[in-house]
Amino acid sequence: MKYIVVLITAKDKKEAQRIARGLLEAKLIACANILPGVQSLFWWQGKIDSAKEVMLILKTKKILFKKIVTKVKSLHSYQTPEIIALDVGDGSRDYLKWIDSSCV
Repeated sequence: MKYIVVLITAKDKKEAQRIARGLLEAKLIACANILPGVQSLFWWQGKIDSAKEVMLILKTKKILFKKIVTKVKSLHSYQTPEIIALDVGDGSRDYLKWIDSSCV
């Protein structure tokens, strides 16, 4: 698979926008969607915790994932941020070409 969708949660809209902008400016992603109002439940330090978060959905090339992880960690406030890549099996050829032209 050549393309991926990356999911990242952030503490708030401001942090999500900072992360998205940093990745766009570095040409590591073609697009970022920011979805507010995510309610997350998760294990943290041996107990179940919860938080209101914002979800980022990023479109990019698989080859850039390691650089994305490094950049996100430098911009993120969480000790262990969620950074998950999902392979894109197929997509509109025009859209995939646009991703190619938008990322390094």
